[in-house]
Amino acid sequence: MKEKLATRVKQLKPSATLAVNAKAKSLKAKGIDIINLSAGEPDFDTPDHIKTAAIKAIEEGFTRYTPVPGIPELREAIVSRLAEDYGLTYKPEEVVVSCGAKQALFNLAQALFEPGDEVLILAPYWVSYPPIVELAGAKPVIVPSSRENNFEPRIEDIAKAITPKTKGIILNSPSNPTGQIYSRKFMEELASLLKEKGLVIISDDIYDKLRFDGHGPENILTVAPDLKDQTIMVNGVSKTYAMTGWRIGWAIGPEDIIKAVSKIQGQSTSNATSVAQKAALEALVGPQDCVAEMCTSFKRRAKLLYDEITKIPGLSLPEPKGTFYAFIDFSSYYGKKAPSGQEIRDSLGICEYLLEEAKVATVPGVAFGDDRCLRISFASADEDIKQGIARIAEALSKLG
Repeated sequence: MKEKLATRVKQLKPSATLAVNAKAKSLKAKGIDIINLSAGEPDFDTPDHIKTAAIKAIEEGFTRYTPVPGIPELREAIVSRLAEDYGLTYKPEEVVVSCGAKQALFNLAQALFEPGDEVLILAPYWVSYPPIVELAGAKPVIVPSSRENNFEPRIEDIAKAITPKTKGIILNSPSNPTGQIYSRKFMEELASLLKEKGLVIISDDIYDKLRFDGHGPENILTVAPDLKDQTIMVNGVSKTYAMTGWRIGWAIGPEDIIKAVSKIQGQSTSNATSVAQKAALEALVGPQDCVAEMCTSFKRRAKLLYDEITKIPGLSLPEPKGTFYAFIDFSSYYGKKAPSGQEIRDSLGICEYLLEEAKVATVPGVAFGDDRCLRISFASADEDIKQGIARIAEALSKLG
């Protein structure tokens, strides 16, 4: 029999974040007292007015196919929200609604990149960026950063990474996994470079409302509106409205690119779920108090986590400025041995040790392009955060 699987699939690695979260839930289901600080989703329930809109859609029989790029009223609402949040003007024809922001990113990569292309990804990065680029046949080129600089890459390093093969760049701020927000100075300098080089810019803005600095949503177009013709913004309702399972995201950009994305989507999933589109519409046009309340909770938890983590010898991190993640340097414990005699060598090793010894689930930084760190989520109750960090401190004290 011929080889069953395509080479691209055999080289593909499972999502580390989903794998750790699944393992933590499995252990918890067996009755093991696991504190899960690996979650990549809000711990809040979807607000009631959004659920009510979905129920109404079902009761009214809104359960058939919709246009592939989304129902017109949702695309209108996305355009209106963008104008209000960013001061940017778009047409509904420049929006395609997808089955989550991840599908929007995947479809964009399929539409924009091909073998021979290179795509810049700034580390630390969301785990799915490199595989999404690779599945399009292109090569991800990783640009490193340092904790000392709040995980903000140097412009000269980005410039050095650009070659004649470089087609685009993926940006994410506020960042998963670091919880950091790129400074305006950095974004202005980056915008100048990207304008000069003419690169396609994919701006992943999924955490744009979850920031703790008092500023509204910002991205590359906030500082350089003249980059509009080479920028595609990706967003969705998952993080902002606690709707991860509803799977509604979108891409906004030049109409020719959006039409290409819609064409690809038309040959895969077709439209996003009709009922979920109605729920997303209500999320955007309905009361926004829920967003402010969730953001206030995340801000409080970020401070709690930062204060507790910085009490532990050898751990360091920049204070989270957004999202619900912290990216913590555990590398001072590498080379030490667990009570079992096992040596801790890397982020995967420390992650496995904490799950086994402390019964706390985290995510290894190697999955995000930085093996010195672990990602810890504060999308958990305050008491779980405090108890989880206390367990981590105790487990680390046993390393010798």
